[in-house]
Amino acid sequence: MTVPRRKKVMVMLALLAFCMPTPWMPARAQTLVADLSSHLIAITTGFTGTDVVLFGAIDQPGDVAVVIEGPETSQTVRRKDRIAGIWINNETLKFSHVPGFYGVASNKPLDALLPPAVAQRHEIGLDHVRMLPRVDADAATVAEFRAALIRNKQREGLYGTEVGEVVFLGQRLFRTSISFPANVPIGLYTVSVYLIRDRDVVGAQTTPLAVSKIGFSADIFDFAQHDGLAYGVMGVLLAVGAGWLAGSVFRKG
Repeated sequence: MTVPRRKKVMVMLALLAFCMPTPWMPARAQTLVADLSSHLIAITTGFTGTDVVLFGAIDQPGDVAVVIEGPETSQTVRRKDRIAGIWINNETLKFSHVPGFYGVASNKPLDALLPPAVAQRHEIGLDHVRMLPRVDADAATVAEFRAALIRNKQREGLYGTEVGEVVFLGQRLFRTSISFPANVPIGLYTVSVYLIRDRDVVGAQTTPLAVSKIGFSADIFDFAQHDGLAYGVMGVLLAVGAGWLAGSVFRKG
């Protein structure tokens, strides 16, 4: 690991440590306390996905919803139409503030916990994620492209197709497991836990989670991102060299 990369990792860990609650911090309204089994997902060579456990406690009986959001990106959605017997991209719509990863879990069905207006305000559930079109378009077009964007993310395993389960151990303690696929985007995530009573959010806590490439694969990724031309030239030279080496072996044979 190079010195600049080591510094970046140290800064990220320091940020996480600063955001995490500590025993000497003054207690605010302790209606809800939650934490993760790990605040860092390390992407290494051969990474096939992982699970992170969230556990917590509430002061009085209630319901809990958990939202996991990955780094925001801009996303272009393309619609293909059949023109002259050929399928081509005929229309596009670009969205901003699109979570690279999104998941939600709760101890009851979301529509039984919250009215749509409250769920919309806190962006709890895929129907309420605020994805903004970059250009003006009618509501029907936005809804169509938005649905296509969600389907694409679900096919990639980056958006949950079902609401996960929050399990209560008694009336106060709860836990849930968050699954991250092998293609999980790197960046800073937020895990928001909402305490719900009488169909309203009465408490909330947000915990950071970092997804970062570690080791040799991280160095390759950084090289490709920051010096794309040199990375491309090197790739071509390696391919040519491999082809020349293979040809030499077969000629000798």
